[in-house]
Amino acid sequence: MIPAADDPQTRTALTGYQAGALRWLAGGVIAVVLGVLLAAAAVTIARDSGQRLPLAGFLVVCLVFVGSVAAAAGAGALLRSHRWLRALRTVPWQTGVLRIAGPAVLSFEPEGYDELDPTADPVRLRLESTAVWRTRAVQQLHDAVVRAAPVGPREWVLTADGVPTVYGARAVRHH
Repeated sequence: MIPAADDPQTRTALTGYQAGALRWLAGGVIAVVLGVLLAAAAVTIARDSGQRLPLAGFLVVCLVFVGSVAAAAGAGALLRSHRWLRALRTVPWQTGVLRIAGPAVLSFEPEGYDELDPTADPVRLRLESTAVWRTRAVQQLHDAVVRAAPVGPREWVLTADGVPTVYGARAVRHH
């Protein structure tokens, strides 16, 4: 068994995912800092000149709120990538075919899966990301051979040749 983390393409894909996470984190921190600086400048201008800056308060609130959300999303993605890497050091990739049943509804059919076998079940997954561009990128993998690995009790990671990132998905309980 060769761990999935030892695959050079895995390292590249995880690095791409981490780069996106760092962009969100850094962008969020920058927005918060700009919001604080704008607030300080607005207070100084109002104190020294007696004139208030129109919309300054609104912009401060927007920058701090949106920046905080972006920073939290980036930090979460960064933590997730480290958790995934730790898990991928212990499991091999499974190759199989990815079927798309809806915008974020996936079915992974591992190599050797026989749809005529009543005891065989594909791995039913729901994409973790709700970003439109990520959902569309995964939809482009319909009927493609992909690599997938479980990284938690109900969490999987997917990638394919030529894909510069990894996609997280949650296993769906079927009734």
